[in-house]
Amino acid sequence: MVKYLLLGKKGQLGKEFIKYFERKDIIFKALSREECDVSNFNQLSKIFNDFKPDLVINCTAYNKVDNAEWEYFEAIKTNSLAIENLINLCIDYNSFLIHYSTDYVFDGLKNGPYTEEDSPNPVNMYGKSKLMGEKFILESDYSKFLLFRISWVYGGGKQNFLYKLSQWAQNQEYLKVACDEISVPTSTKTIVDITLKAIDKGLTGLYHLVNSGYTSRFEWALEYFRLAGIKKFIYPAYQLDFNLPAKRPRFSAMSNEKISKDLNIEIKHWKDALKENMK
Repeated sequence: MVKYLLLGKKGQLGKEFIKYFERKDIIFKALSREECDVSNFNQLSKIFNDFKPDLVINCTAYNKVDNAEWEYFEAIKTNSLAIENLINLCIDYNSFLIHYSTDYVFDGLKNGPYTEEDSPNPVNMYGKSKLMGEKFILESDYSKFLLFRISWVYGGGKQNFLYKLSQWAQNQEYLKVACDEISVPTSTKTIVDITLKAIDKGLTGLYHLVNSGYTSRFEWALEYFRLAGIKKFIYPAYQLDFNLPAKRPRFSAMSNEKISKDLNIEIKHWKDALKENMK
């Protein structure tokens, strides 16, 4: 049987994979950052040697977008150097690597959704660290990988925009949410489902893995509150109003046309995925 090594078990995406693996009785080893520092080659090498994974799913990431502006070395360690470790060990052990990147590798200046053919041009340090990780994979001459760019990920747990919205709603009279930041809310359920379909189909290479459609953070918040029955006024603000340390791309929505075509499927619209996630 295929043996899966899952890195980043405490994150919302890692937890979603574990739920699936347990339901399907799959052989897997799941590790947290405390149990395995992916930027430590010797530690990672020992795990590969002991477990000898057929397939590695990397859900670890440094995703504190603003903090990355001054903690760039920490972002580089997890989002870049660790990926170099992973791809080199996957080559040594002939393991298939699955890694997740971000829409923040783009500058947001394109008129229309980004495709896999578009050239990245990150506008913040977080995006630069993720792009460097991508390059370690794409320039390795190793073909046994799937590199997925994802965006605005949400699922179980506290590390997502929807959880923060719920917390703000409890403590604030009204909320301000950016109406000029546009991308694709993508559920962890969609990511896990499409990832496993791509593995089964034998796909390799770079893909954009997002739900269908796109929206602003403001419209996303309105839809979430409507479904959750939360009565709270949301004010449409602008990115500049928040004076955040890291610049965000204004329009970083990505097209899922390539993965949809190669799998011959239709990926749920972000509104339908949100509704399903809240059941």
